[in-house]
Amino acid sequence: MRVSFVGMVERFAPAALRARLSRFAAIADNIVTGRDDRAVAQRMALTAFTIRVLSAVIAYASQVLLARWMGDFEYGVYVVVWVGAVIIGGLACLGIQTAVVRFVPEYAARNELALLRGILIGSRVHGLATATLIGAIGLIGVFLFRDAIAGYYVMPLYLAAICIPMLAIGEIQDGLARGFNWADLALWPTFIIRPVLIIAFTFAALQMGAVPDATTAMVTAILATYLTSVLQMGALAYRTRKVVAPGVRHYRSFTWIAVAFPIFLVEGFFNLLTNVDILIVGQLRPPEEVAVYFATVKTLALVHFVYFAVRAATMQRFSQYYASGDRVRFEATVRDSLHWTFWPSVVAVVVLLLCGRFLLSMFGASFVSGFPLIFIFAAGLLVRAMIGPAESILTMAGEQRICAAVYAGTFLVNLILNYTLIPHFGLEGAAIATSLALCLETLAVYLAVRWRLKLRCSILHVLGPRGTIRLTPRPESQT
Repeated sequence: MRVSFVGMVERFAPAALRARLSRFAAIADNIVTGRDDRAVAQRMALTAFTIRVLSAVIAYASQVLLARWMGDFEYGVYVVVWVGAVIIGGLACLGIQTAVVRFVPEYAARNELALLRGILIGSRVHGLATATLIGAIGLIGVFLFRDAIAGYYVMPLYLAAICIPMLAIGEIQDGLARGFNWADLALWPTFIIRPVLIIAFTFAALQMGAVPDATTAMVTAILATYLTSVLQMGALAYRTRKVVAPGVRHYRSFTWIAVAFPIFLVEGFFNLLTNVDILIVGQLRPPEEVAVYFATVKTLALVHFVYFAVRAATMQRFSQYYASGDRVRFEATVRDSLHWTFWPSVVAVVVLLLCGRFLLSMFGASFVSGFPLIFIFAAGLLVRAMIGPAESILTMAGEQRICAAVYAGTFLVNLILNYTLIPHFGLEGAAIATSLALCLETLAVYLAVRWRLKLRCSILHVLGPRGTIRLTPRPESQT
């Protein structure tokens, strides 16, 4: 039996509030059960947001437990290595994990089932091959330069290289699921199942007498990553059989690579941009400070996952509407994405400023020293939230090269700022560098969307009843 929020309001709400609440109940009913494109996008965003909230709680709890089990030093070592592995795992896909978000709905809409079957298999073969090659190069590199690497990093780095192929497969399968609008299958494995398995396997290993260090944590991360990717692969195969009938497969490898490579540059520079501070802190500061910095960044995940939830929900829509020339729906989705990103981000920042000290104290007494960093990060994140998932709009509209150039420039600025400020200001310098880079990125992406798509992609332009994101009125409005 379907639950009706409007019916609940009519039955249980006080008469004085019934009219006002009915409007919000009708919106909730449409989000939960509506079949139009906007309702589907809202439902996917809500699903993604809910999963992100749950994943943030799980990930945060897992990081707290790991920090307490391993101590500041070993936790700091693990953080640097694991973050590096995740970055390389994403880069190893060479952009195919985002390209499939564009091609899957495109092939489905055109009923090109042979190509759809081909990309389901070909994308993963491509990712596995490149990631395995990169992982092998990593193993050889660590072996050759082991004398130049701090001893406590060597074994975790070997293990990280082994983990890279399955991290890449997981990224591609996330993209395939998003292409089919399966938010649960895209997000649950990476953000719920894998963190739970890592903490469960680590706990089991410690109970069996394993040493509580970064090496143990990396071994459990490998096991969790491989198991998660295999389970997701099975679930994806089960669902696709229901919507894509078996048949011949066609492959357009050169087309996919041509589209994926600029996306690879975008995603690569974006991943480096969002994580380079952790890697440089790991290079310039002791592991104990890395642990504090990473704990603070993890605390800010509440703000980050608003952006990622909206991005996951709208990327497929941007691609679909832009490819079909449906400018009205395309612009409506852009407007919605701005509201869905900015206002929840404001709420999340306020919550973190009120509760940040307590949240950091859960890692241990020494981690509270990272609380001032939250104020610095918050400024940059709110500026970034003002333009919503604007880089996804560019990417799905075929402007990957411009987006890549923006991120490349911002990454270089971030790199220079981090190396300049960290030696003088420590962790505060890293936070300042990252926030300044976010502000620069925001301005650059906003100007790129304005230039290429003739849209004013900012929350400032959609406030008020007459707010518009178009630079020029539509021809029909002038008649």
